[in-house]
Amino acid sequence: MTHHTVLPDPMPPHAGPAFGAHPGRLAGQDGTVFSVWAPHASGLAVCLFGTDAHPTGERRVALAPDGDGAWRAFVPGVGPGERYGLRADGPWQPEAGHRFNPARLLLDPWALALTGDTTRLALETGHRCADPLTPSCAWQAHQPDPNDNAARMPRCVVINVAAELAAGRAIAPAPPVPAGRVLVYEAHVKALTRQHPGVPEHQRGTYAALAHPAVIDHLQRLGVTTVCLLPVHQHISERHLLARGLVNHWGYNTLNAFAPEPSYAAATGGHDPATAAQAAAVRAEYRQAVDALHRAGIEVVLDVVFNHTCESDLDGPTLSWRGLGQTDWYAMAPGGVPHNFTGTGNSLASSRPRVLQWVLDSLRWWVQAYGVDGFRFDLATTLARDGVLDHGFNPHHPLLSAMAQDPSLRHVRLIAEPWDIGPGGHRTGGFPPGWLEWNDAFRDQVRAFWLGHPGSRSELATRQCASADRFAAGPRSPLASVNFLTAHDGFTLADLTAYAHKHNHANGEDNRDGHSHNLSANAGVEGPSDDPHVQARRGQWRRALLATLLCAQGTPQLLAGDEIGHSQQGNNNAYCQDNPLTWLDWTRADTELAVFTGGLAALRRRHPGLRHTQRFTGRPPAPGQPPDIAWHDVDGQPPSSAAWNSTEHRTLTAVICVGEHGEAPTERLLLVWHPGDGPVSLTLPSGPWQHVLDSAAARVSLDEAPLAEGQLILHAPGLHLLVQGLHGSGPAPTPPAP
Repeated sequence: MTHHTVLPDPMPPHAGPAFGAHPGRLAGQDGTVFSVWAPHASGLAVCLFGTDAHPTGERRVALAPDGDGAWRAFVPGVGPGERYGLRADGPWQPEAGHRFNPARLLLDPWALALTGDTTRLALETGHRCADPLTPSCAWQAHQPDPNDNAARMPRCVVINVAAELAAGRAIAPAPPVPAGRVLVYEAHVKALTRQHPGVPEHQRGTYAALAHPAVIDHLQRLGVTTVCLLPVHQHISERHLLARGLVNHWGYNTLNAFAPEPSYAAATGGHDPATAAQAAAVRAEYRQAVDALHRAGIEVVLDVVFNHTCESDLDGPTLSWRGLGQTDWYAMAPGGVPHNFTGTGNSLASSRPRVLQWVLDSLRWWVQAYGVDGFRFDLATTLARDGVLDHGFNPHHPLLSAMAQDPSLRHVRLIAEPWDIGPGGHRTGGFPPGWLEWNDAFRDQVRAFWLGHPGSRSELATRQCASADRFAAGPRSPLASVNFLTAHDGFTLADLTAYAHKHNHANGEDNRDGHSHNLSANAGVEGPSDDPHVQARRGQWRRALLATLLCAQGTPQLLAGDEIGHSQQGNNNAYCQDNPLTWLDWTRADTELAVFTGGLAALRRRHPGLRHTQRFTGRPPAPGQPPDIAWHDVDGQPPSSAAWNSTEHRTLTAVICVGEHGEAPTERLLLVWHPGDGPVSLTLPSGPWQHVLDSAAARVSLDEAPLAEGQLILHAPGLHLLVQGLHGSGPAPTPPAP
């Protein structure tokens, strides 16, 4: 029996997403409201398949138009646990972008859970294709595929929205992490713990492992405040990877934006859930991980992908959005082809109100139902491309404005990867106040300084002071600059200092993929080396790079594994390597480097001059006080203009004198960047100094530090930090470690 019931306006945000499936009671009957957005469809049906306990054949219920492109119906007798899909009828006009095919069972974009196998979904094209694994199906020449694919498709699951939100409220509250003390740790759920000997075997590589004391203890020793997880939205592997027997390891290929990736769950043994109960166990395990991290004082930020979907280009699959209206969901170019600002085959039309609403509903859901504390937006420039402005970047884009005022989102951490591959795509520093942004200029110029590539001292100084050339416009705090040396995309720190060239042959693309401009160095030997001189130089570089990161103004971000010397054998694009190449090998961890990194983080917490929340001016902050920063050459004098911009003799020093929270300073810091060999005699400002950091010697002194006065002789490449009490009172007293 088919029911058509026009319902009130969509449910408010506190009741969960407005679209999707909502069990409840209407006119005295228990049932479920199904609501779908498909403006160009001529017909919409929800296909019901029963529950795990009582499976049925497909039962179709027509949805009725409900205005503004929405289709809705209340189906009595359907409740939590019901499995369902969608079918959409409409025009097949590829040249105009319309690709409706009712033979395709579609996933609800607002589904809160899925069951069923997803491993080969990239092959589910909506058009005839003799071999979906081939590079092209010549889509223009093909008609819709009339063969029903329901048997191969996963099922959406109706879940109890109120119960999920209650479970989210039961998670321990987020720890209070002041913005100036944030240390981000970018990690992949599986790679972080898959080979961790301190985690039980059945939990390795899972959400449960994130909650294990062995993992949390490591994060706390490092001083991590914020774990940024690579995508945990449920995702699939692309067709070209299936053809090569590989998988999408990183997860930047979203299938469902509301459900945790099930392959990271110990509860399912790393497989897709076969039942609604297994899907619920995945959700519970993920919440337990967030709860444990919160209780340990660590925030959870998610890397989210709203710039494109897993439907790829026009040879890709029809799984959800494309089948419900390609021209509505995607930014379209002439000829019925989606824009490709992302390099993945499509770009979402985030300017359209319902697409924007879908993004906001997903973000709210992860905050409210899963307790997350923020988001890092992949290729965020695409999200701020405005259809009204011919897809140009708009810093006042409706999506960005909506997040700024949304009650659930306006207080979470928002981090942008501020670029894409479209026209004018590099927008570092262009996002609104309140956003943090990845700073690739810091990455590149700090690498160049230490590893022998062209660069000046003035460029280093600019990056050390939070890149005012990019971020100073408007009321942007220095903390807006997310400083990083390495990230998931590119060399690890170990490989950055051991390989002059990428080695990506394992990816099956003849080493064509991945960046070639890495600003790396190998100390004279490509790859692993037993030469003690090569090993020593690489160690000096790694420690100097890490010290530069954690002594720079801005918000520092570490890549998981850099602190233990993790190598990917020179692969700088390991997105498809779900194997020991990317899994951290804890049995071979460089524990001394990890201790050194933790010491750097402790120094950063201890000394406000390393994490100032205001921009340096070079002037006294108040009458009678010294300048907040002063730059010196090795002779103790300000560098000349020629020396400031020269790439030769690049040793540089800075004296920093600022207090905590705007208070009067009680100490001054002397930072010394020495990228070459010595000996070089450095003239110190007058008085005795505590030499608390010598990265060349792998020394961080958190208790008693050696004293230096008059001259400091620099030998190997390294960063030095010296501390002195203000007003000539000698070395600053050492406070207890936090």
